[in-house]
Amino acid sequence: MLEKQIIAEAEYRYIELGEGTPVVILHGLMGGLSNFEGVINYFPIKGYKILVPELPVYDLPIVDSSVKSLADFLNNFLNFKNLEEVVLMGNSLGGHVALLYTKFYPEKVKGLIITGSSGLYENAMGDGYPKRGDYEYIKAKSEEVFYDPKIATKEIVDEVFESVNDRNKLLRTLAIAKSAIRHNMAKDLPNMHTRTAIIWGAQDSVTPPNVADEFNSLLPNSDLYWIDKCGHAPMMEHPDRFNEIMHSWMEKYNI
Repeated sequence: MLEKQIIAEAEYRYIELGEGTPVVILHGLMGGLSNFEGVINYFPIKGYKILVPELPVYDLPIVDSSVKSLADFLNNFLNFKNLEEVVLMGNSLGGHVALLYTKFYPEKVKGLIITGSSGLYENAMGDGYPKRGDYEYIKAKSEEVFYDPKIATKEIVDEVFESVNDRNKLLRTLAIAKSAIRHNMAKDLPNMHTRTAIIWGAQDSVTPPNVADEFNSLLPNSDLYWIDKCGHAPMMEHPDRFNEIMHSWMEKYNI
């Protein structure tokens, strides 16, 4: 369904819906635009413009496969769209990219929402990333990402399996994962004063709950929200609750 809504323009592929305050959504390393279907359907009818760019995870040269390169890509995309003040929302690696972009361009970010974000926990990518292997192994690793393993549909497992068995994709995925581990932001966060919502799955096994607590303690203007019976991708497992938290937080701070 969402595939039909993708706009291909210049070197970008993205979804854009609605009018109002721009909310830019950043997917994770093994994630895609469909992970945010609940958010994409909800916010345009609430008076927000939703933009979801495809991050060039598999298109960067190996030497440039890094979190910083993805933050640079985001900056180029926002300049291309002539967007000055945006809300950034990122899951997993997307949260890390959003944090790094906000460090570089705080004046361009009205608000930041991170969920299951890397950037602090050094195993966030390493342990959670399925290595090459047989289909059942990939299926088991994909199911571990969620509290409810049924969320890992055959379509999701097939996509991960294809990615880890494609040498080009695998090399770039591993390069970015290593970059994410190297690019720990613990020293940067106390200097970042952008208003931030941290929305976390209480049973996240990829970036465990203590990671959310640490983000909350290091970011000066942050609010931490928990979603129970939920793993690494709250916007997929509990889309209604996630939207409710995100929307009420934005209204509370007039974002």
